[in-house]
Amino acid sequence: MVNVIGLGYIGLPTALMMASHGVEVVGTDRNAALVETLNAGKTTFKEEGLDELFEEAVRAGVEFTTEYQVCDTYIVSVPTPYDKLDKKIDPAYVVAASRTVLEVAPEGAVLVIESTVSPNTIDRYVRPLLAEAGREDVALVHAPERIIPGNMVSELLRNNRTIGADDPEVGRRVAGLYASFCQGEIALTDIRTAEMTKVVENTFRAVNIAFSNELAKICRIGGMDVAEVIRISNKHPRVNILQPGPGVGGHCIPVDPWFLVGDYPEAANFIRLALQTNAGMPEYVLRRAYEVMRERNISDVSRVGIYGLTYKEDVDDVRESPTLQMLEAQAEHLGGAVMKVYDPWVESDVVLNQVHSMDEFLEGLEMVIVMVGHSEVKGRPEAFGGCVLIDPRDVMGNGSNVYKL
Repeated sequence: MVNVIGLGYIGLPTALMMASHGVEVVGTDRNAALVETLNAGKTTFKEEGLDELFEEAVRAGVEFTTEYQVCDTYIVSVPTPYDKLDKKIDPAYVVAASRTVLEVAPEGAVLVIESTVSPNTIDRYVRPLLAEAGREDVALVHAPERIIPGNMVSELLRNNRTIGADDPEVGRRVAGLYASFCQGEIALTDIRTAEMTKVVENTFRAVNIAFSNELAKICRIGGMDVAEVIRISNKHPRVNILQPGPGVGGHCIPVDPWFLVGDYPEAANFIRLALQTNAGMPEYVLRRAYEVMRERNISDVSRVGIYGLTYKEDVDDVRESPTLQMLEAQAEHLGGAVMKVYDPWVESDVVLNQVHSMDEFLEGLEMVIVMVGHSEVKGRPEAFGGCVLIDPRDVMGNGSNVYKL
């Protein structure tokens, strides 16, 4: 039996996928309300294909509880935030979950850390727990997740995986567990390498995005169309520049690279600059909006709205959302002035002045900052009536009322 610890954006799909492929699974989360919702037959976030996967897993016998189980394999999939001052990983959730596992795990159990961690985190924070508890019989493995909200179910099935283990035989056994559903290649390595590769993957993307964001600023100053520059440059067989945007959100790309900066501050200078470039984009978009307001004689900020609260299109995930970052920057510059905000995917109230229908949102607006290109508006500037549009993601097409980065 497998006990999946943490039933959030990664743990829940992992538990459901394993259960639906014949693995006996119990999902555990300390959030009693979340467990109650799952046991009532409802998922806890929106994701394409998740409800169908949930139903299949329930038919297969998946269970949900707040209690840790006695079993042979544990998969820890809990949050790994970072300290925004020293940029180091905060391993508290991983440590707490691992400590509780060791209290109930039988002899010879395998503890798999699926949460993304910085290199040496398991050696630094998890391995000592085994010594403290006298549980050197428990095997450690790192199997970092590699999926993205909006396409989780498909990527769980098809993406390649990495398994890092002290003992190659244990690594092969865990690889076999993931092979119950994973159709991609499963690479076997040591724990520290597995930790590093996951962080490197997200750091590569963060640096590429920072390059495109800096290109957008250069092209703006030079009077060039950055989208056209990138389109033509990417025709080169060895060039693949990502698209610029209003910032980087989610739990991975704006967070994981900081682990390297925090742990290797003297060596990670280039990475630090890239992350600072990305972190500055929400305020850059805000300044661009103020420029357009002056150009279009829009003096009242209450006439300006923000469309999109999530960090990417067609998901309900607001973690590290560029919109939230931009609203923080606006509060610093304008004090109590708050723009109206709307996102069709976000049902709960996340920010002040948030509304829950497009009609209510557009009422009285002259300008909209389109922070997320949800399908309902992508390529459809007419969806916003006659409003002036700030389009930092370049998803609204061209027009006299559309302003790019």
